[in-house]
Amino acid sequence: MPVFIEINNLTMDFGGKAILKDINLTIDEGEIIGIIGRSGAGKTTLMHLLRGIKEHEVASGEVIYHIAHCSCGQTEPPSKVGTQCPVCGETMQHIRADLVKLETHDKVRRSIANRIAIMLQRTFALYGDERVITNVMNALIEIGYSNAMSAPKAAELIDRVRMSHRMMHVARELSGGEKQRVVLARQLAKSPMVLLADEPTGTLDPKTAEIVHQSIMEAKKDFNMTVIITSHWSNVIEGLCDRAVYLENGEVKEIGEPKRVVAEFLKEVGTVNEKKSIAGEPIVRVSHASKKYMSIDRGIVRALNDVSFEVAEGEILGIVGVSGAGKTTLSKILMGQLSPTKESVVDVRVGDVWVDMKEKGPMNLGRATKYMGLLHQEYALYPHRTVLDNLTESIGLDLPGELGERKVIKTLSTTGFTEEKAIEILDKYPHELSQGEDHRVAMAQILIKEPRIVILDEPTGTMDPATRVDVSNSILRAREESGETFIIISHDMDFVLDVCDRAILMRGGKIIREGLPEDVLRVLNEGERKEMVKSESIKT
Repeated sequence: MPVFIEINNLTMDFGGKAILKDINLTIDEGEIIGIIGRSGAGKTTLMHLLRGIKEHEVASGEVIYHIAHCSCGQTEPPSKVGTQCPVCGETMQHIRADLVKLETHDKVRRSIANRIAIMLQRTFALYGDERVITNVMNALIEIGYSNAMSAPKAAELIDRVRMSHRMMHVARELSGGEKQRVVLARQLAKSPMVLLADEPTGTLDPKTAEIVHQSIMEAKKDFNMTVIITSHWSNVIEGLCDRAVYLENGEVKEIGEPKRVVAEFLKEVGTVNEKKSIAGEPIVRVSHASKKYMSIDRGIVRALNDVSFEVAEGEILGIVGVSGAGKTTLSKILMGQLSPTKESVVDVRVGDVWVDMKEKGPMNLGRATKYMGLLHQEYALYPHRTVLDNLTESIGLDLPGELGERKVIKTLSTTGFTEEKAIEILDKYPHELSQGEDHRVAMAQILIKEPRIVILDEPTGTMDPATRVDVSNSILRAREESGETFIIISHDMDFVLDVCDRAILMRGGKIIREGLPEDVLRVLNEGERKEMVKSESIKT
């Protein structure tokens, strides 16, 4: 591929101190360049100058973009030189534009800047009180899309960054990694030639960082972007980049194959403590939760007795026990439908904020429950409404027709329907579905509201084995596609063994055992085994 960006003898001073010293680097079109170095090495300053110098700044050297440019103002990567302009049909001409020189024609500078996407560490540049889709629509409207055209295009961009399951969420209530992906979707509205990503995952946990990196790589492929990414984490540079640059005190110490450059970096700075891979950060915290009832026949009943546990984001947790164990009371407390004793701690994380579920009001309990979904055992779809209506109008989903149908198909696919089958059942009524299809549509009715946490109350009930398999697969598929957290209330130990990462055994309002489902199975007493274990293969 042709050379796209050429940096020659680039030097920049600030307050009498040299921030960059004689930087020389060429970047080919479509290449992924990683810049590694300690804090203060000059990484961010270099990224800043790649966007063009400001009037009050002083730098020497060159930052040259080799572009294909048309007299109508359209700018494309250098491989498009000699081709027809996609806007007016004229032949694209080669231009050598130096963004360090302020005299470079403003029109050319703007045309390049308009095709550069930017991701910065923790600077999310979102409309915090607007929904995700509105944030992306605004970016499209800013570059000339009409309101009517911006909605479907925004949905497409949100799909590209794997955020369709958060489309209707308010931006300020997203986690850091989710905000970064919305930022990326907004930047992709530009159809960018270049992505400048300055420590985009520096403060994220490894699991979330991996999702953001994957979104960047998929966007790079879809838009054929040239990517420059900075990081002080060696695994980011080695895992994503074609070439690496090691910066130290504003100077280039090494350029080349990422593994070799990273080795030089580690040799100089010592071993970097990489973040440990974890399943996910906690999203539910319960500590010393209790609930008492007064009964005429039984006196004080402790439905919940000093219960403590956490649930990790993206986990499938089974809460098991026989009737009267306290499972339903616990699920109602988690949903804010019951109030525990004052000393109880029941917190749910919304984005990066912990919400106290004991506190009523829209900024406390209400802030969390709108991102939680509960599917009762006795669920029922609206019998005289089609599947499409059950998943849109009947639940108050306010989306334009085309966008609503697109979201319904996407959500049905998440629960295990093929796209073709999802389209086929849109106009069917609930009585025309099989039991397994009916359950998956009911789950889609919950998922389309974009919950972070889904509580399933006895999801298998009296289902036949084939339908149980359908339900199991729909939960696993939904977790894989959308990263939802599931809490399953059940007395069906076979089902919990099939789908849950972890299980909690309750007995008499207390937690008896917490661990892998297989570990919980071993401590069931005779009565619990009789009620909860159906499969002959696991009874013993």
